[in-house]
This record gives sequence, structure tokens and C-alpha cells, in this order.
Amino acid sequence: MNAALISRVFLGLVVGVMGAPASRAETDTQQVYQTHCASCHGVDRLGGAGPALLPGNLERLRRPDALKTIAQGRQATQMPAFGALLSSQEISALAEMIYTPLAKTPTWGMDEIRASRIEHVKAASLPNKPVFKADLLNLFVVVEIGDHHATILDGDKFEAIARFPTRYALHGGPKFSPDGRYVYFASRDGWIAKYDIWNLTLVAEIRAGINARNLAVSSDGRFAMVANNFPHTLVALDTRDLSPIRVIDVKDDSGKSSRVSAVYDAGPRKSFVAALKDIPEVWELSYAEISPQGSEFAAPRRIKLDDYLDDFFFDPSYEHVFGSSRGGQGRVVNLNSGVKVAAVDLPGLPHLGSGITWNYQGMPVMATPNLKDGVVSVIDMGSWKIIKQVPTLGPGFFMRSHENTPYAWVDVFNGQKNRDVIQILDKKTLEIVKELKPVPGKVAAHTEFTRDGKYALVSVWENDGELVVYNASTLEVVKRIKMNKPSGKYNVFNKITRSEGTSH
Repeated sequence: MNAALISRVFLGLVVGVMGAPASRAETDTQQVYQTHCASCHGVDRLGGAGPALLPGNLERLRRPDALKTIAQGRQATQMPAFGALLSSQEISALAEMIYTPLAKTPTWGMDEIRASRIEHVKAASLPNKPVFKADLLNLFVVVEIGDHHATILDGDKFEAIARFPTRYALHGGPKFSPDGRYVYFASRDGWIAKYDIWNLTLVAEIRAGINARNLAVSSDGRFAMVANNFPHTLVALDTRDLSPIRVIDVKDDSGKSSRVSAVYDAGPRKSFVAALKDIPEVWELSYAEISPQGSEFAAPRRIKLDDYLDDFFFDPSYEHVFGSSRGGQGRVVNLNSGVKVAAVDLPGLPHLGSGITWNYQGMPVMATPNLKDGVVSVIDMGSWKIIKQVPTLGPGFFMRSHENTPYAWVDVFNGQKNRDVIQILDKKTLEIVKELKPVPGKVAAHTEFTRDGKYALVSVWENDGELVVYNASTLEVVKRIKMNKPSGKYNVFNKITRSEGTSH
């Protein structure tokens, strides 16, 4: 279909949806879009080779940056520059258009999901041994959002083994198969990818939603569950080839639908647990009784709450979910009884999804950074009482530690200043004992440790960024590795063993 015909079809759809012809200016903008953008981003803006151009999918791209991207393109991607082809008015109109919701809600169900699947190679045809030499459990997967790539990093030599392109705007952190061979990525656009680390090969991709929140992989490695913001669904996938198993509409008894805040694997329970953004419920979806050839998930077990949960954290036993409500108050729910057992008054907006645990004076505690206030909350997981509010230089986003280090590392990612600082919290004294500046004046975030906890890697969150490797005992810099805005790095061993110092 040529561009002119595409444009006429699209304009006809607009008239049908809106009930009246678009204005001349709108029509002109739509024609510009169809001529220059539709081939990559889709006639309906739902994405294609390029990302979806919808408000919810563009949360990370501010409007001034959108104008710049349209005019100048984006390096190391397929996005060309249109500054010489389009006027400044046309570029401004395009930017306004992509931040405007669609007039008609698109459909993305089982048929669309199944049709989107791409099998790049049959996993069974790949050798059952790695094509490189390294400690397979001390590898890092580094997500570089500056140019939408990922790097497989040797955690002993701190050298890149491979670097490959990813979908636009990976989100929610990659997840691993139980043996660490496969890594699964989720993009903001709902694309799920399976990558064979041992063979350095992309295996399959599927689009499970239009705007995805995150994904989880079952502890037995058989299933992936995708949480969507749009449409309001949970999508179960078979990890062997990413074929879809079931699309679960997220609704309450009255039929009200909801975005999914997050879904995580509760390994000891053999289930997925999801928190819902627009319905005060937590859902548990068991995979314990599904046969190896099973193609169905039972209806979710719905736990009704007195408030919404925007994020949550498991205690070490996986018997309790500790979630944060929009008012900042924490809710502790016993997953066995389905009853709220405690409420915890927390300041600001705690980021429980980035919480960590350790043993403090003989008791298990968890600590969470805060997205709004300069504080780390340390909570006794026996009594669910706050032990201490540790003042920080500003609101943070990530907090990390390891079983073999006395320190927890906290950033100031959400601060107005001091964003170049990583603060070191002593887990015994609950005091900040040191401040590090990986690169003065540049944002520092997201610490991750080697499998033995001897080294800590910090991201310099800039396009001309780097990973800064520290000796976790002396806090001295060991190495610097150039990277393109490394948003996060994930150690295979720490993730598959559910280290107490990393998020799950």
C-alpha cells in the first residue's frame, strides 16, 4: 500500500471514529505522519519497527526531547532526522499529535498477540553449551537505554562479551531462567524478548501488550507473566518459544478494569502475584498444578484490600506482601489468609519494589528508598514496626546490597541536587558512613554486585556514561567501563538465587 493510499485510509478511519471530519490542520498533520512516520511507527501509532507513539508509551521522552528527536533523529537507531524535510510548524504539530490519546481504543487480544510473535531461531537447535569462556553465573546483563542496546559483561574480567540491540525503552528489569541461560526483556511497548546468553542469540519476540509494566518468570522456568498498563490484562506465555497461553482481563466484580502495577514470581508458592493500580486487590495466579503440556491458568485468587497498592515487596518467607498505597502508608497482607495484618506509616512515596532485606540484631529487616523524601525506612519484618528513618541527601530510586558486604548503597536519583552521589549505609549501625561521587556532576544510580559481593558496579546515567567498578570493601574505584546511559545491570547469580541485596 503506497503512502497516499495509507493516508486516505487513515483519514477515513478518523472520520468514522470522530463522527466528523478532522480540521484542516489535523488533516495536514495526519498526512505528514502517514508519509514520514507510519512505515516504522504504524498507521495507528501502535508501533512497528519503531516504538508506539502514544502518551503512555512516551513517559520517558519529554516534549522538548521529542521535538529534538524528530528534527535531528536519534544516533545508533533507525530514527532519521526530518529537520531538512519538515518545517518547524510541522514538527511541532507531530509532537502534539503523538502526545494526544487515540480517538478509539485499540484492541490487543490473543489474536493480535499470537500474530506478533517472531521466532528468530528454534531454541532446541542451539548448542547446549556456551560459545565463550567465563563464569556463567557471574555474568551481568547491562541495559543501555541511550541507544537501546544490552551488553553481556564478564563479571570477573569486567569486559564485554557481546553487545546487541534491544527494543525501545526496556522496563521493569530483565528476568532469567532458573539456570541463568536465558534472559527475558520487556519493553514499554509490550514487546517480550527471549535471548540465549550461552549462544549470544535472540531466540524469539512477542508483543504481549501495547504498554507493558513488567514481566516475571516462574521459578521452574516454564512460564512468563506480563503485566500490562494497556490493555488492562495479564498475559501468560510459554517460555519455550514465547507462544501465548492465556490473556487474563483484569476486572473487579463490577466489571471495572485496571492497569497492573507490577507482577512478580513468588517462587516458594509456585505462583505469580500481581498488584492492581485501579482496583484495591492483589491477585495470585498459581502454576503449581499446571502440567508440563498445560495450556491454561486457573482463575486468579483475588485478595480484596482497603486501598490500592502501587508496588510491593515479599518478605523472605513469601508469606507476606508489603505494599505501598498512594497515601504513603504501607500495607502488609498475609497471602495465606488473604488478610491485612499490619499498616506501616511511611513518609513520602516509598519505592518498595527496590527494597532489600538483611539480618539486623537478630531480626530480619527490610529497607526501602523513597521517591519523594530524603529518607531510607528500615522496618522490622517481625513486628512490622519502623526501626529507623535514615536521613539521606535527597529522594532516591535504587537501593542495593549483598549478603557478603556490610553496606547498602543508596542513590539520590530523584533529588533536585546531589544526583551524582551514592551514599553508603552501614547495615549494623544504620548510619550513612560515606558518600561516593563516581563522576562529579553526572547522575549516579543503580548499584549491583558481583556474585561473591566483592565488587559493586554503579551506573553513570548519561549518554556518555560508564559503569564504575568499586571494591566493595575499600570503596575504591577498580575500573571504568564506557557505556551509553546504562540504566541497570543485573548479575545472573544474584537474580536467580534471589539475593537478599537485590530486587526480585
